[in-house]
Amino acid sequence: MEILVTGAAGYIGSHTMLELLNAGHRPIALDNYSNSSAESLKRVEKLTGKSFNIYECDILDRAGLEKIFKNHNIGAVIHFAGLKAVGESNDIPLKYYLNNVSGSVILFEVMQKFNCKKLVFSSSATIYGDNASPFVESMPTGNVTNPYGRTKFIIEEILFDLFKSDNSWSIALLRYFNPIGAHESGQIGEDPSGIPNNLMPYISQVAVGKREHVNVFGGDYTTHDGTGVRDYIHVTDLALGHLSAIDFVEKNQGIEAINLGTGNGYSVFDAIKAMEKASGKKIAYKVAPRREGDLGEVYANPAKALNLLKFKTSRGIEKMCEDAWAWQSQNPDGYKS
Repeated sequence: MEILVTGAAGYIGSHTMLELLNAGHRPIALDNYSNSSAESLKRVEKLTGKSFNIYECDILDRAGLEKIFKNHNIGAVIHFAGLKAVGESNDIPLKYYLNNVSGSVILFEVMQKFNCKKLVFSSSATIYGDNASPFVESMPTGNVTNPYGRTKFIIEEILFDLFKSDNSWSIALLRYFNPIGAHESGQIGEDPSGIPNNLMPYISQVAVGKREHVNVFGGDYTTHDGTGVRDYIHVTDLALGHLSAIDFVEKNQGIEAINLGTGNGYSVFDAIKAMEKASGKKIAYKVAPRREGDLGEVYANPAKALNLLKFKTSRGIEKMCEDAWAWQSQNPDGYKS
């Protein structure tokens, strides 16, 4: 069975492509490279010693998608493609709704046309809004504070409606938490354009000397050290979770929302200390006021993933930082290095 991976050149997409190939699957890569580099897929081919079909295509391009489905016997789709910067989504919400929501609808229509009804969707824990941790899949969703998160919620609702209309679909909605780290080779990793939106690449860039200090937003939360706590998951564990989800949708009909997280919370200071240990560098930081909408603690209840997918993470914060440092130190300017 061939598996179409949209957004395949991105951070999580490239790591999932690598693990799919290592597991003997036949993935097909699709990306428009708007926020990714073709170099990532070249490195995936080199690391695995396997070649695969790569299409430069936008999910808004219906004709382009249909051509890919005509050329291949696609049995399932892993859907990563989408704009993902929370701050940017507040500035240009219409672009996020057009790309993420409309693009996804076009993709689902093409899948339906070619009778491909097995889907793993890249959702997000942001859809839980201001619920109290640990987040459980049965919690109410939709109280989202930014357009990016709202697109994920809307797409989930579209997929629930799609399954209600046609229960021959098999859909896994993977709500993941905070992916960090890189492949242990240091050859593929997170390569944000401009100033990083996420904590770990920012810490890594301070460690490698690209930035002066880390801004720690909020030092007065009711956590063990006053800084915000998040559920960081190694990107390789996350990629392996997608393999478990593909196995699940192959064998089951239905629609399930499933958390992918460790169930453990690490604070900003925990992450900084772990990166200092991994890099051997002192990481400067400044405590700044809290950001509007940020929660003190965000972490998963991962029991459903273990029960349904037989999936459990195996890499802790130390390994996450070791691999993030291997990537950053070998590639100080990302894929441009």
